[in-house]
Amino acid sequence: MTTAAAPTPAAPAPAEPHSSLGPLKQVDAGVLSVGYAEAGPPDGPAVVLLHGWPYDIHSFAEATPALAAAGYRVLVPFVRGYGTTRFLSDDTVRNGQQAAVATDVVAFMDALGIEQAVLAGFDWGARSAGVVAALWPDRCRALVSVSGYLIGSQAANAAPLPPRAEFAWWYQFYFATERGRAGYAANRREFSRLIWQLASPRWAFDDATFDLSAASFDNPDHVAVVIHNYRWRLGLADGEPQYDDLERRLAEAPTIAVPTLTLEGDANGAPHPEPGAYAAKFTGRYVHRTITGGIGHNLPQEAPQAFADAVVEVDGW
Repeated sequence: MTTAAAPTPAAPAPAEPHSSLGPLKQVDAGVLSVGYAEAGPPDGPAVVLLHGWPYDIHSFAEATPALAAAGYRVLVPFVRGYGTTRFLSDDTVRNGQQAAVATDVVAFMDALGIEQAVLAGFDWGARSAGVVAALWPDRCRALVSVSGYLIGSQAANAAPLPPRAEFAWWYQFYFATERGRAGYAANRREFSRLIWQLASPRWAFDDATFDLSAASFDNPDHVAVVIHNYRWRLGLADGEPQYDDLERRLAEAPTIAVPTLTLEGDANGAPHPEPGAYAAKFTGRYVHRTITGGIGHNLPQEAPQAFADAVVEVDGW
């Protein structure tokens, strides 16, 4: 492993900051109709960019054209519970557990006929990318993971943390209550704006930037998926039986052998592990890079060129 600190590359004159990712597409994939953006040559090598909570595909609004210009077929799906992604059946559990969300990525690739892709993401998206890389390495050509190794388990999450670390997870405990569910449902935009501010304390985003992503939280399944995700982590909500075997494998904290580049912002205000804590989980070629300049949790949107460069770099190993 090599570790390096990298300054945020000097950015060119910014493109229109609130432009969309272009016309969205839909594809039936697994239990979902997935909404997604696509850019770049259709015969280019595929890269799938995966967002987290409470963000959406616009976290990649600037990295996407940069990667398309480099010749990649860039695919940016809405996670279940966001944007135009919908469940195909009213009877499907609005499940946010890690195995379900990661399986969505494989189903999305299958639906588009993509055998293998570079997977890159942050927050929930980094976790899903890591799960795919660990369990289905033949589907992941290379990995870019913001905040490193995020695969977890209910058993691991049962262990108490030091008080300051518990404090950082305040919203997880709020979501464990019915008051929290009701509060998030009633105030999801205000809640998400607060998370953006706490997680990226030096990112001076404007109202238009936030509003562009916040529209995705109006998805009718958003609250249910988010609440289930955080309750499942604490063992307060059951997963679905079809994911039990996958969760057993993930609970063993499997190593990841595909080429991997992990990124961290130097001003990430969200709970995150230190790079040294997860370096040994990556057993293939591996580099960690810290992006300086006040970069917070939403690294792909705050430092899009650094993120895009990482995808190109790791794909070249």
